[in-house]
Amino acid sequence: MGTWNSRGLRGSALEELINRSNEQYREKGLALIQKVPTPITPIRIDKESRHITLAYFEQKSTVDYIGVVQGIPVCFDAKECHADTFPLANIHEHQMKFMEEFEGQEGVAFLLIYYAGRDEFYYMSLRELKVFWERRQTGGRKSFRYEELKPEGFLPRRSGVLVPYLDGIQRDLASRD
Repeated sequence: MGTWNSRGLRGSALEELINRSNEQYREKGLALIQKVPTPITPIRIDKESRHITLAYFEQKSTVDYIGVVQGIPVCFDAKECHADTFPLANIHEHQMKFMEEFEGQEGVAFLLIYYAGRDEFYYMSLRELKVFWERRQTGGRKSFRYEELKPEGFLPRRSGVLVPYLDGIQRDLASRD
């Protein structure tokens, strides 16, 4: 079990963008995606602010979001990257196993990576992630570089949705046919 120390708003801006996008998709009747809560056991609580400042994770988390898009089960993990190199240590073995099992049940699993310095979102299919994962497992790089990513995986900004990840899902499904 891991320990969590509060470090302010780490990751919450990305989470808010995705949560708002999920609301927009729900309001339009396109998808129903929810944040998966990570169960924690509080150890220390600040009495004045009533915020948890130290806690233990009760179990390993799987992915950040899960739901359904037009009848298709979907799960994804959201990661923020501040450099052009993404360390695969940010993805855990149990997460890979869950996503593989999820796709084994005819679902769609992916990573949504936000390159903060570039203000760009990238949709990485599980198939693409597995290429980098297997390279690492066989003694290769323990990360992947921005330059290695497929141009079509970047999600262009468009009006109406903050994080248009449904475009990535649509491309992902089309590439499977």
